[in-house]
Amino acid sequence: MITILLFIIAFFFAINIGASGAAASMGIAYGSKAVKTKKIALIICGVGVFFGAVLGGGEVVKTLGSEIIPDTIISLQVALIILSSASISLFIANLSGIPLSTSEVTVGAVVGVGIAFQVLFVDTLIIIVMYWILVPLIAFLLAYFANNAIQILQRKHPILTKDKWKKYLAVAVILTGFLEAFSAGMNNVANSVGPLVAAGLISISQGTLYGGVCVALGAIFLGRKVIETNGKRITNLSLLQGGVVSGIGATLVIIASLFGIPVPHTQVTTCSILGVGVSDNGRELWKKAIITKLVKTWLISPFFSLVISYNLVKVFIQSDLSGLAMFLMLIAVVYFVGLFKPKLKSQPIYKEKVVPKKLGGS
Repeated sequence: MITILLFIIAFFFAINIGASGAAASMGIAYGSKAVKTKKIALIICGVGVFFGAVLGGGEVVKTLGSEIIPDTIISLQVALIILSSASISLFIANLSGIPLSTSEVTVGAVVGVGIAFQVLFVDTLIIIVMYWILVPLIAFLLAYFANNAIQILQRKHPILTKDKWKKYLAVAVILTGFLEAFSAGMNNVANSVGPLVAAGLISISQGTLYGGVCVALGAIFLGRKVIETNGKRITNLSLLQGGVVSGIGATLVIIASLFGIPVPHTQVTTCSILGVGVSDNGRELWKKAIITKLVKTWLISPFFSLVISYNLVKVFIQSDLSGLAMFLMLIAVVYFVGLFKPKLKSQPIYKEKVVPKKLGGS
């Protein structure tokens, strides 16, 4: 019974990963009208996610399955706790309107189990956290300098902004969007199937295959709202800028995946967009609401699932209620930081400057 429940939760988690994080990878291509319909954009996304999971998802599966905590302690019950904790965290986050990273909540859940059993590979955890900080920062800096280069290139070669070049740029945006979906498959499929592999229920190749199918199906059939929202958020990006954002995000996530590091794909993309925005608008972009949202996401994501998994292990495996105090403290923290406030209407992260035309001149 536990085995069946494990597979149901894992595949349901994978479907939701596809419907949320993976589907957003084609948002730029759809929002810029490089791809005309949501259906086509989501199919492209699904194909990219599937091949990314199957061809390159194995290293991150190994990390989540055996390199944060020993796989010897991941029984069926522990695997169920890890997946349940990550799923509960995402569900509560969706109710509160806070976008959490699936990679961060999964790592947090694994760490919570390790703390409960007092067995944790701290060196691996430190490396992962360093990647969580450095990769978004690198994405911001690369996007900032790349956008400066784009501005210089467009001034020297204004023909790049003409209509006949748009079809070539549109193809480039679609390709980078596909690459971003590929990177999402490489990095995110492990979040759902890693515990199954660690528990010995399936092999790595089976996990990436089944997980890849579920993530792809989630993107294709349930990603319509996400791609619509994400498309509207980035409509102020030009085709060149959109290609840069997707390309940078995809490249960095693929590199992290090759090293087996689960990274927050959403934060990487967001920081790329912020880099373009700061390049265009300078300090005007740095609004308190944006920074607060990013900080909440980075800090709350792993901590929330960590506390849940820790308590579940204590209560259901070790019959120890001492961890409930930490859970109550978390509820208090969530309340006081205002995470459960109504979700505000989505707006673009930044708006391009509108330069008024000179009167009496060309």
